[in-house]
Amino acid sequence: MGRRVFRTIGTIAAILICAGILTAAALNWHVCKAAENRIGTAADVSAGAFDCILVLGCSVREDGTPSAMLNDRVLTGIELYNQGAAPKLIMSGDHGRQDYNEVQVMKDMAIEAGVPDEDVFMDHAGFSTYESLYRAKEIFGVERILIVTQEYHLYRAVYIAQELNMTAYGVSADIRPYAGQWMRDLREIAARVKDFFSVWFQVEPTYLGEVIPVWGDGSQTND
Repeated sequence: MGRRVFRTIGTIAAILICAGILTAAALNWHVCKAAENRIGTAADVSAGAFDCILVLGCSVREDGTPSAMLNDRVLTGIELYNQGAAPKLIMSGDHGRQDYNEVQVMKDMAIEAGVPDEDVFMDHAGFSTYESLYRAKEIFGVERILIVTQEYHLYRAVYIAQELNMTAYGVSADIRPYAGQWMRDLREIAARVKDFFSVWFQVEPTYLGEVIPVWGDGSQTND
């Protein structure tokens, strides 16, 4: 009797594990397929086609310099701005602590590259990809959005934007290889599943706040 119970439990557990793996695989396929035709290079983007260029945040080193991935995202965003893809940049990242500020590092890079202060908005509460996109629409009033991040991340970002009823396109910031990419690819599988349900249920971000139209002056988002 005891063995039969254990065998039954084992069989049920195996079925549930297989079902979970198949569900994750199906949702990943769905997210990637929905976005794959909306991802390209800077050369594919027409001048003035978007309201803004959204550069998604990434880690900043302890010395205050951008990580390789963040550096390349910002450089790509600046390139797109300079070629006239959109009149404004939104730097969206984590500024949840006084001693950690991704968006200031991002904006400083843009200013140093000659982008006017008023054309660079900072989203200090872009704590996740989903929150960055949700806030781009609800806080900054974006309808046509050009998203910049590395390619593995773009599928989810573009998918979220489309599900939030924005016209979205993604440009890859893969300027070089990045260490530990296999681990990021694994995490991205889970993140796509999570954000499939985030857009399904239209989960509100950690913070919303007053509307700051992206066609205005970006300096009002400065610290």
